[in-house]
Amino acid sequence: MSGDRKKLAAAGLVGLVVGGIGVAVASRGGDALSSDRARVERIVHEYVLANPEIIPQAMEALQTRKMGEAVGQNRAAFESPFGNAWAGAEDADVVLVEFFDYACGYCRKSNADLDRLLNEDKKLKVVWRELPVLGPDSQAAAEISLAAAKQGRFLDFYQGLFAAGRPTPQAVASVQQRLGIAPQPRSPEFQAEIDKNYQLARAIGATGTPTFVVGDKVLQGAVGYAALKEAIAEARSRG
Repeated sequence: MSGDRKKLAAAGLVGLVVGGIGVAVASRGGDALSSDRARVERIVHEYVLANPEIIPQAMEALQTRKMGEAVGQNRAAFESPFGNAWAGAEDADVVLVEFFDYACGYCRKSNADLDRLLNEDKKLKVVWRELPVLGPDSQAAAEISLAAAKQGRFLDFYQGLFAAGRPTPQAVASVQQRLGIAPQPRSPEFQAEIDKNYQLARAIGATGTPTFVVGDKVLQGAVGYAALKEAIAEARSRG
């Protein structure tokens, strides 16, 4: 977030605090209300100046809450896989969603964490969503990956292409041929799925891959096994 946007957000935050307290004293009316409001504004202003760290903390809390609301409003869209682009328990009590790109080294790094979680937690489901943000090779790989998911071969393709390294046209073609994934023309259905994933990513403020959604929590980057496990436990505790 730019400096100007932070200042505007901070000003808005202080305004909300002042406005909220103002409503609480509104019943006093007239001069009393004006006096109360001026006193509250002075107290809030002085407190923020003395404790400036509360502004980024409050902004982070507000952003986290908005992300959670966005997930809750679109939960089925986040957690419903395309084809068989999922693994784990069909009747899972927690669903972990990963937005990923085949050219993303941090996504590759996170694969071991997801494998470990799936092996340990028999009530977990992982859903993968294509988010090809790193160029034309990523886009082409995502389309073949969706074809694989539709043909019931997602995990084989996913594991095979990450094992091959970068998603070059040669690597994609090699994995596709080895797995017997039928060639697919550019499909409006696949592009619609990718477009939907971009919309979902924007709704939660995702800035890149990997981005994980667990319950109402959004984690960005290769956050590691411990952070993902903690988020799963938190989601499970909330039911």
